[in-house]
Amino acid sequence: MKDLTDLDPVTIEAAARVRLLLMDCDGVLTDGRLYYSASGEAMKVFHVRDGQGIVDWHNAGFRSGIISGRDAGEIVRGRASELGIHHVLLASKDKVADFKKINSLENIDANETAFIGDDLGDVELMKIVGFPVAVADAADSTKAVAKYVTKTKGGLGAVRELIDLLLLCKGAH
Repeated sequence: MKDLTDLDPVTIEAAARVRLLLMDCDGVLTDGRLYYSASGEAMKVFHVRDGQGIVDWHNAGFRSGIISGRDAGEIVRGRASELGIHHVLLASKDKVADFKKINSLENIDANETAFIGDDLGDVELMKIVGFPVAVADAADSTKAVAKYVTKTKGGLGAVRELIDLLLLCKGAH
């Protein structure tokens, strides 16, 4: 994203307030497909551009986290550690409650939080954050509550697109 000409002022203002970026994992940081080896080992594929975006977000002085309904254990924790992601909550049964825990620890208002999701399990959390975002290939119900829908599909750079937008709205990009 090079400029803000195709965004309305309300969206720009909401994006500019964001200090904490929370993300779903499967379908957002990955393309949503599940890979299993013959021995049953789970595997995930992450896009390097999303990783660079997260590093850029942190370098700009902001915080991040993952709240995922699935538990891919060491795969997600390893990637999160590599990128310096501050909070990782896996196998979440209540994303809203987990969000409240993170926001309490961070002392950041819901209005200053973005969450990017892709499916039904993300909708309730998206309804309470200041900047809810859906990836391009998200479920229609998820897109319906989003203030912004990425042009990029999940796992293919959608998080990077969002971070570029957030930093641009803040005048930091």
